[in-house]
Parts: sequence; C-alpha cells; structure tokens
Amino acid sequence: MILDHRIYTFKPGLVPEFLEMYEREALQIQIGHLGHLVGYFISDVGFLNQVIHIWGYDSVEDRERRRERLFADPAFMTFAKKVYPMLVAQENRLVKPASFSPIK
Repeated sequence: MILDHRIYTFKPGLVPEFLEMYEREALQIQIGHLGHLVGYFISDVGFLNQVIHIWGYDSVEDRERRRERLFADPAFMTFAKKVYPMLVAQENRLVKPASFSPIK
C-alpha cells in the first residue's frame, strides 16, 4: 500500500466554505474514483488554514489510474475550478507504511 498525503493551504477564512462545498459536491465523486479515504483533517495548531487528506492505493500505478479517471470526470473538474482560486499552496507526498505501522 502507498498513501497519498495531501496538504492544501487556503486563503484565511475559506476552510469552512471549502469543506461545505467539498462535502456537498466532491466527496462522493472522489470516493467513487479514488476508493480508500484514510482520513480528512483540518489544521488546528501550527500552520493554519490547511486541509489535510490521505488516500490509500495498492500501488503507484493504481493511484495513477484512479486519479486519471477522477480528472476525466466533468463534475469533479467543475468543482476543482471553483476551488483553485481559494488556494494559496498545495503539497503532496507519497509515503509507504513502515513494517510495524498499524496501517498497511
């Protein structure tokens, strides 16, 4: 398994608006295409105005196939175009669980 760990930094004050829009317009689309949502989080201390989400995949190839289908979905792209102006920065990492990790 690999994990896609993403951090999106929003303009101040826009995280609640994004979360409401995401839950209403994009959550089920992403779950349908990407599959395994490990977790969705909001920063509370440290760097603020951030949304962190983690998705699990069987392999890098599995991730590429699933994300390709997601970005071919017109409904998701309509949502994404609404979100881009809200963002300040995006960061993502692909990580693998250590042998002793509870997530494998």
